[in-house]
Amino acid sequence: MLSIKSLYQVGYGPSSSHTMGPAKACQMIKDQYTYLDNYEITLYNSFALTGKGHMTEEAIIDTLSPAMVTFSALIDVRKHPNTMLIKGYFEEKLIVEKEVMSVGGGRIVFMDQEDVDPMIYPHHTFKNIKKYCIANNMSLYDYVVMVEGDQIIEFLEGIWDAMTLAVEKGIHTRGILPGPLKMKRKAYDLYHNLREDEYPEISENRLVSSYAFAVSEENASGGIIVTAPTCGAAGVLPAVLYYMNQKHKVVTKQRVIKGLAVAGLIGNLIKFNASISGAVAGCQAEIGSACSMAAAAHATLFNLSIDQVEYAAEIAMEHHLGLTCDPVNGYVQIPCIERNAVAALRAIDACGLSYFLSDSRKISFDTVIETMYQTGLDMHTSYKETSQGGLAKHFKEDDNDVNCW
Repeated sequence: MLSIKSLYQVGYGPSSSHTMGPAKACQMIKDQYTYLDNYEITLYNSFALTGKGHMTEEAIIDTLSPAMVTFSALIDVRKHPNTMLIKGYFEEKLIVEKEVMSVGGGRIVFMDQEDVDPMIYPHHTFKNIKKYCIANNMSLYDYVVMVEGDQIIEFLEGIWDAMTLAVEKGIHTRGILPGPLKMKRKAYDLYHNLREDEYPEISENRLVSSYAFAVSEENASGGIIVTAPTCGAAGVLPAVLYYMNQKHKVVTKQRVIKGLAVAGLIGNLIKFNASISGAVAGCQAEIGSACSMAAAAHATLFNLSIDQVEYAAEIAMEHHLGLTCDPVNGYVQIPCIERNAVAALRAIDACGLSYFLSDSRKISFDTVIETMYQTGLDMHTSYKETSQGGLAKHFKEDDNDVNCW
């Protein structure tokens, strides 16, 4: 597995695969061929179908400026769902032609180049990691530091700072999100309209939800967030960690860093053995993965055992199996933003169940990862970030005019 530095990336929303990835690929070509004056970009499959809503074209144009850019869109099921063909010209002469895949979380792979990112983790399953940790009397956090080196702590401190900024900016911002849906930002109201007469459980759920909405709305606005593991699922982990850090004095920044490390390990396992891309495996790969990461982090904050961390992550993923990726109009807004809040609450509940029931579980985390991936492969293409199925297909502009009796 790669370093968790490749999992946590700070950048602009609204999509790690559809904006961060294409922008990164274009920047690499622009840096290598600084004199190009014209580009032809072909967007395939999910890029072609949801690129406008995900601001793919805007990200590419901004990156390649001041060169001229023209776009075309094609469907070719033989190619990866997030594929783009980049042709660069100088004075009408073709200079470079590159096909690139955006595989999730902002990571890109050029078709004609070997993967240069080093695999640094010696174990690739939770079972083997747990076995190693138990044999060497170490925690999952100790294992991450052993593999990554002490510098990972400073890196994670920067990640936590970026997450905190996204939460705090989001809960103090009002307005309408970009795009034709005219979605009102809700984090401000959730956070500022707490009532003294509410039950404590309701107030706590509202706080967690406000933090998840805050980051997700920053993402939908093209603001700066952290992929955790993706942009579309970026609100789950910060919401849980920020809530726990604010609520419990015992949850210090040092504990949060440990939680981030373990969450990164969980996300890495999913990314290596399955996928974190909605275009490959549906929203279960994004929100499901984020929920697993947050559940494992939550368990780590309270020094639960490795078995309890595993069970928390397993519960979180198991109950997202089959979740479709069906963004309305291709925008990372409906149902994406609410899903971040629901997953944050579910992560906390998953940890609570693991605390009491870890000695009776039957399903391993490795098994649920394998199941998620196979479920994603079996899922119809219309439910995998194409906006051709689910809510994206059945959404009606006048739905909010329907009265509930």
